[in-house]
Amino acid sequence: MNTNDKPQLIDQAQMLRIREDMLDSLDEELEMEFDDLDPGSDKDVQTLKGERLQYFKTLLHLQGELVKLQDWVVASKSKVVIIFEGRDAAGKGGAIKRITQRLNPRICRVAALPAPNDRERTQWYFQRYTAHLPAAGEIVLFDRSWYNRAGVERVMGFCNDDEYEEFFRTVPEFEKMLVRSGITLVKYWFSITDDEQHSRFLGRIHDPLKQWKLSPMDLESRRRWEAYTRAKETMIERTHIPEAPWWVVQAVDKKKARLNCIDHLLSLMPYEEVTHADISLPARVRNPDYIRHPVPAEMYVPEKY
Repeated sequence: MNTNDKPQLIDQAQMLRIREDMLDSLDEELEMEFDDLDPGSDKDVQTLKGERLQYFKTLLHLQGELVKLQDWVVASKSKVVIIFEGRDAAGKGGAIKRITQRLNPRICRVAALPAPNDRERTQWYFQRYTAHLPAAGEIVLFDRSWYNRAGVERVMGFCNDDEYEEFFRTVPEFEKMLVRSGITLVKYWFSITDDEQHSRFLGRIHDPLKQWKLSPMDLESRRRWEAYTRAKETMIERTHIPEAPWWVVQAVDKKKARLNCIDHLLSLMPYEEVTHADISLPARVRNPDYIRHPVPAEMYVPEKY
C-alpha cells in the first residue's frame, strides 16, 4: 500500500493551527465590515451583535455555494458574465468583493475598465470590453460595463446623440450574440435613494480612508441626480431583453443587498456540486546533503508588531 494513501492523522497542534487560519480568514471580512460601521446608529449593542453574527453566518454559507458554483463552471466549461451597474456609492464594489473573496482569481476575475484612451475612442465602442469576456470555465464580473454610454457618458456629454442612439440599436444584438455564443449574461442594477447617496458621500468626505473613492466626476454626479435617474430609466427600458434581463437590487442596506444579490445569482445558475477526488498530502522528500543557508539579518523585515 502506498504510504500516501494512508489516513493522515492530525494532532491537536495542527488542528489549532487550522482553526487559527480559518479565524484569520474571517478577520478579512471583519476588516471590510469597518466600512459599514454606523457610529450614529440608535440600535443597542446586543441587537447589532446579533444582526452582524447572522449576516456573517449567511454570508459564509452563500460563499460556500459560490465555491461550488465555481467548481461547476470549470467542470462544465461554462462562461459567465455578471454586470454590476448603479449610481456612485451604491455598493457595487462591496458586493463584488464578497462574491470574489473566496474564489480563485484565475477563474473568477473582475473587469473594472478606466476611461477610454485616445486610441480606444476611435475603436468600435464594444471592442475594449470584448477583450475581457470569459473563456470556457471562467467568470467575469464587470464593475461598470458597456452601459457607461447609457449612463455617465450620456449625462456628462461624453457622447453625442448619434453615438447614444447607435448604442441602443447595437447593445440588444450584441448581448443576444453573447448569449448565443454560450455566455450566461446577468445584469444587476444597485438601487439607492437620494438620501442614502448623500449620506455615503458625506461619509467618504469625512473619512480619510475613503476620500480616495471620491472623484470630481462623483461630485458632479451628485449634482445631476435627476439626469442620472432619467438616463437609468431609459437604459433599463431599452435594454431589458429576455436573453439578458435587468435585475434591480435594493441596496440601501449594504449587507442585505450583498446577501440578496449572491442568493439571486446562485438561483439563476443550474450548478451542482462537483465531486472531487480525496486529497492526500505527500511526504516531503528529505535529502541528507541538503543544507539550508542562513538569511542575512539585514534582509528581514523589522518585526514591529
